[in-house]
Amino acid sequence: MSGELEQQPVSCADENLRAALQAARLPTGDLDEDGRSLFRFADRNATIGYGGLEHYGDCALLRSLVVLPQQRGHGYGEAITRRLLAQAARDGARMVYLLTDSATSFFERLGFAKVDRATAPAAILQTRQVTSLCPAAAALLAKPVQG
Repeated sequence: MSGELEQQPVSCADENLRAALQAARLPTGDLDEDGRSLFRFADRNATIGYGGLEHYGDCALLRSLVVLPQQRGHGYGEAITRRLLAQAARDGARMVYLLTDSATSFFERLGFAKVDRATAPAAILQTRQVTSLCPAAAALLAKPVQG
């Protein structure tokens, strides 16, 4: 990374966001539903990637995290994740959940731990990410955050 990562809210209708998520085979079917906060991350005005949060009381679901292919390998995924965790804490979350079928070890290195779906809050289990958009085999991970 060359500078301070900029975080800017982005519309669910943003074509670049949707293209990046589709290229990474991440769900886009529920981006326009209530309770989503989506962000563009940039370094020196160059888009690095995107990420978002769904808010459910004192829980949040980290979602739509993607680093553009040409920006990978520079630590941006970790930086974006940390920014999203800080945002979740500022927004009142005490626990952040996520689903992944390909990046479990990446998120475990950042302090997330696998959790049994039966122990997750109902609000998380009822999201479209859990019920229909992510594969049933996707791992559910969680990490406590402090505001």
